[in-house]
Amino acid sequence: MDIAALITWVVTALGGFYMLGTWIQRGGIRQQQAGTSRLPAPVLFGHFALAAIGLVVWIVYVVADRTALAWTSFGLLLPVALLGFVMLARWIPVHRDRAAAGTTATATAQGGEGAVPAERHLPVPVVVAHGLFAVATLVLVLLSALGVGGS
Repeated sequence: MDIAALITWVVTALGGFYMLGTWIQRGGIRQQQAGTSRLPAPVLFGHFALAAIGLVVWIVYVVADRTALAWTSFGLLLPVALLGFVMLARWIPVHRDRAAAGTTATATAQGGEGAVPAERHLPVPVVVAHGLFAVATLVLVLLSALGVGGS
C-alpha cells in the first residue's frame, strides 16, 4: 500500500507540476499583480509547497517505516486538499467562460485589460486526472497510516 501511495503521489505531483508550469508560462504571476488571474499565488504555491514537503516525508516514511511519518504526511495532505478544492472552485468559472467563448478569444495573456487568465490554458484532462490521483493518494496514505495492507 505504501508503494501504491508513493506512485499515485508522484503521478499527482507530475500533473500538478505541469499545471504550475503552464500557469507560470502563460503569465499567471504577472496576472496576479494585474488582478487578472483567479488563482491566488499564495494558495497555488502553498498547495505546491505543502504537497512537495508531504511527498518528501512520505518517501522518508517508505524508507524508515515510522508510523509518525505516515500520519505527518496525511496531516500535510489535508491542507493540500483544501487548497486544491479552493483552486478548483476558482478555476471552474474560468473554464466555463472558456467554453462559452469558444476558441475565438483574442485577448493576450500578458495580464493587461481583457487578458485571458493563465488558468484558462490548463487542460481539462490534466485537471481531472490530477484531482482523481490526489483523492487516490489521500485514501492510500490514510490506509497506510492506519496499517491497512501492511507496510
